[in-house]
Amino acid sequence: MTFSVAPDGFRSGFACFVGRPNAGKSTLTNALIGQKIAITSSRPQTTRHAIRGIVHRADAQLVVIDTPGLHKPRTLLGSRLNDVVRETWAEVDVIGFCVPANVPVGRGDEFIVNELRAVGARTPVLGIVTKTDLASQEQIVARLTELTALTEFAEVLPCSAVDGFQVDLLADLLVGRLPEGPPLYPDGELTDEPEEILVAELIREAALEGVRDELPHSIAVVIEEMVPREGRHEKAEPMLNVHANIYVERSSQKGIVIGKGGERLRQVGTDSRIQIEKLLGTKVFLDLHVKIAKDWQGDPRQLRKLGF
Repeated sequence: MTFSVAPDGFRSGFACFVGRPNAGKSTLTNALIGQKIAITSSRPQTTRHAIRGIVHRADAQLVVIDTPGLHKPRTLLGSRLNDVVRETWAEVDVIGFCVPANVPVGRGDEFIVNELRAVGARTPVLGIVTKTDLASQEQIVARLTELTALTEFAEVLPCSAVDGFQVDLLADLLVGRLPEGPPLYPDGELTDEPEEILVAELIREAALEGVRDELPHSIAVVIEEMVPREGRHEKAEPMLNVHANIYVERSSQKGIVIGKGGERLRQVGTDSRIQIEKLLGTKVFLDLHVKIAKDWQGDPRQLRKLGF
């Protein structure tokens, strides 16, 4: 591990993005890092962990934490995810509150802003209108007006993680709120998440595509083993064996994930393997199995087993 020598005035610290489910927090995190470290989906409540990504600059090191969407919990899992959000924003140097440009500000946003007032006295909060690429100019202006009416933010800006609109400006505004200090992570390190967690998330992301109703919330993934494949020819590329279990809550859900003749599970394997190989930089043999953990979202013992 090598840490660069910080010049005078170098800043380092933590920022987190908060907001309702599906507010664009994960996509924005990936845009700032410059690489995919947080999974994304059109499904709400995709993020289930506080994922840290590291932005390296000549003048600063910004650690961005993507948090689950704060929501009215219906399960024990939902309550624990909300706890993750509150624990995270209590410990960072600056908070980015996100609302999507294509959806009106609502009661859920008001609820979060009211909760943020508990930390707002000591932690600056930026108001961020995300997904401007999906909205008209009139919608963007309306969101900015609605956002500024909620509370007094340290800064308010619109941006788009997809086309890069004002992402660099957002980085500057976040860095400007960090304390001076040396780098917190070695050069080149983009996240401190264990590879097993990142791989499990990529499999879950692939499994979320095309499913309906409440099934997305019932899917969890656990990596059972990640080991180099033995017996490869000496001239062959190295390969990693990845054995993973996809958990659902009911037998009917298991059938949906597997699909007719196993077709859907094969597609999940193909899609996730491409992303895993890109992440790890090596060939991967991916072995997936679908298992039932009955009503795991409300079972403390099973939640612990599944990493929550």
